[in-house]
Amino acid sequence: MNKEIYRQFGLDDKVLAFADTVLPSVQEEFARIDAIAEYNQAKVLHAMQECGVNVTHFNPSTGYGNDDMGREVLEKVYALCFGAEDALVRPQITCGTHALYLALSANLLPGDELLSPVGAPYDTMEEVIGIRDAVGSLKEYGVSYRQVDLLPDGTFDYEGIRRAINEKTKMVTIQRSKGYATRPSFGVAEIGKLIAFCKQCKPDVICMVDNCYGEFVEEKDPIHVGADIMAGSLIKNPGGGLATTGGYVCGRADLVERCACRLTAPGLGKELGANMNLLQSFFQGLFLAPTVVASAVKGAAFAAACYEKLGYRVVPASGEVRHDIIQCIELGSREAMIAFCRGIQAAAPVDSYATPTPSAMAGYDSEIIMAAGAFNQGSSIELSTDGPIRPPYAVYFQGGLTWYHAKIGVMMSLQKMMEAGLLNL
Repeated sequence: MNKEIYRQFGLDDKVLAFADTVLPSVQEEFARIDAIAEYNQAKVLHAMQECGVNVTHFNPSTGYGNDDMGREVLEKVYALCFGAEDALVRPQITCGTHALYLALSANLLPGDELLSPVGAPYDTMEEVIGIRDAVGSLKEYGVSYRQVDLLPDGTFDYEGIRRAINEKTKMVTIQRSKGYATRPSFGVAEIGKLIAFCKQCKPDVICMVDNCYGEFVEEKDPIHVGADIMAGSLIKNPGGGLATTGGYVCGRADLVERCACRLTAPGLGKELGANMNLLQSFFQGLFLAPTVVASAVKGAAFAAACYEKLGYRVVPASGEVRHDIIQCIELGSREAMIAFCRGIQAAAPVDSYATPTPSAMAGYDSEIIMAAGAFNQGSSIELSTDGPIRPPYAVYFQGGLTWYHAKIGVMMSLQKMMEAGLLNL
């Protein structure tokens, strides 16, 4: 390591020496991550070639967006990459929560029931579902909700799920990533087994997967193992850091068509929606996504190894096979969360001088602290950290367009923790 270049960030020699002792322990994991990235890069390239992507598909469209060939080809590429019949990939989908709401609200009718077999959903989904009252929630439209909590060891309660599925159960929603919980994220193979079990209980039940943070972390995605529909955000993994907004839904053609009609209007569906000159960034971001995601996963693995060595609980643990880009680190105090986040902010290319401070945020019932100096606001594939200020005072570290930037971020978090007197290297 060239220590001189790192000292300009205010990194102490103790931090640099500690990082040097940790790096050898993650090399085997890095090799595994690179192999997955190589596979996924070939998969994306092949999909683009099969769909005949050409420069005319980058042309902008405005207004209604009628006859937008680039938009249609992009959606074919997404469908092919993720093993789906069809896809809806649009800048008009504002975020991951919006994409999930589309998938749910378009395919659930009054009197239907939504079941989560993986416990409580991510905080922002509570208002979507109606667990917390909100205008326009599924509950307000007559959709009921039930959940089956995970067993104490974090595995699925299959008997509880069997009892919960009934004649009203129209859809099962599976959150792949841990959200603000401290459980492990679920692998694609695990999700496949859960879907098969739910289908065994009720063959016509629709299985939806919240795929946020999981795309390209493994060689397969949930559609490949039986999911009927899945959704995510373009400013997370599949946008590759280039998509400036947008989201996607892909899966069975009939379910995707319903989502399109909910996004635009009945009778209009996928035919409308201007691309607003974003198609090149969507195509190119998807092309870069496998290697960008690999960088983020390496950063998460390095963070886990560093903080585990210092005695903190990390989920997943160092050396575990990863299923998303998120690294949970239980820091044990409000002060430690603030120091950690200030380190990540100090490593940012944008707004590095800002000071992260806990505050209230729409969609959450606790104060949230967020650190992000991203080129695209809210982009979780860029280096960032966030978490709710509540026990066990866990931060959720994610992103890094390059491994080297993620590495600096982890070292800066250690630096700020040390300066605050919260750890001794």
